Amino acid sequence: MPESTLISVSEELVELEASGHLAPPFSARHPKLDAEMGYRAMRRLHQHRLAIGWKVLGRKIGFTNRGIWERYGVHEPIWGFVYDHTLIRAVDDRAEVSLEDLAQPRIEPEICFGLRAPPPRSHDAHAILAAIDWVAHGCEIVQCFHPGWKMALPDCTAANGLHGRLVLGTQFPVRDIPELEARLPAARVALRRGGKTVEEGVGANVLDSPLYALAHLVEVLAIQPQFDQLHAGEIVTTGTWTDAHPVKPGETWSTSYTGLPLPGLTITFR
Repeated sequence: MPESTLISVSEELVELEASGHLAPPFSARHPKLDAEMGYRAMRRLHQHRLAIGWKVLGRKIGFTNRGIWERYGVHEPIWGFVYDHTLIRAVDDRAEVSLEDLAQPRIEPEICFGLRAPPPRSHDAHAILAAIDWVAHGCEIVQCFHPGWKMALPDCTAANGLHGRLVLGTQFPVRDIPELEARLPAARVALRRGGKTVEEGVGANVLDSPLYALAHLVEVLAIQPQFDQLHAGEIVTTGTWTDAHPVKPGETWSTSYTGLPLPGLTITFR
């Protein structure tokens, strides 16, 4: 695919983000666009953001929940960057989020890790856990620039993994949560709109454990030398335990956990 096409895709993403407009999927207009070319377009989008002063705070991993693959037509995990412009730190596990600049926003309850060291290239959950300093509950607000959330894998990789915002809750040192490695897959989250439960999810939905989602990202980055590898201090959010549900201004959503000593979040959208 000509480099000019990737430049065009990245420039259109900048415009779509600024305008809030929707557009047909890039994959439909450029049939040769594949996932790796999407990442190349995303890298150009990333360079644009760095050039205007955005700072990287971490990564997001998406589509780690195999249960939603068929619904969206995306059958493998993706990743993107989390920036200072997209991270919202909840105060007392409450946050207010503007949806003004987000396209077709949806909410996803997730587990976030703070890295104390670069994670090893390993699928040993204990080894991965040793690289983690803290754990927190978070909700990612994802977005899609294509009507009706109809897209393909390359559209997702090009659009920075569909990342819109990340609301981060209270951080707890890993050492303060006994048997975290075993508790993560069995824990459950309830996602509510107002006082009504919309969906419940389990940690094993995320590639069998959020720790394995992190291990997957390490593997992907190992074969993408054009991107920085993970390093100490980064925040990594590991993917949704439920489906992604549409949110609107004026709504209040909340979460609660069982099986983990983590507080839920309350998020009001405006």
